[in-house]
Amino acid sequence: MAAQATFKSIKSLVPLFDRVLVQRFKPETKTASGIFLPSSTTTSPLPEATVIAVGPGAPDKEGRIVTPAVKAGDRVLLPGWGGSSIKVGEDEYFLFRDSEILAKIEE
Repeated sequence: MAAQATFKSIKSLVPLFDRVLVQRFKPETKTASGIFLPSSTTTSPLPEATVIAVGPGAPDKEGRIVTPAVKAGDRVLLPGWGGSSIKVGEDEYFLFRDSEILAKIEE
């Protein structure tokens, strides 16, 4: 269940430590030829997302800050589970740890 946010803009949310704020891609509701897809085929979330904001990093065992491997604007591959859901208006965002992100998509 998504936590309803009390702030008006997602830009006012700054992740801490190694947290990464992402927005999942929405599944297509229409095919390239114009056929509308039923809602039962578009309910599962896609594993791809866009990084919105990234925390400064988390300290390792020696106390050095390890910076996250992704930056704002990157496309990433997410696991099918996990992440903390945050809802701002009609949009839903997720907070993941940097180590939970499976891959960075480069095209």
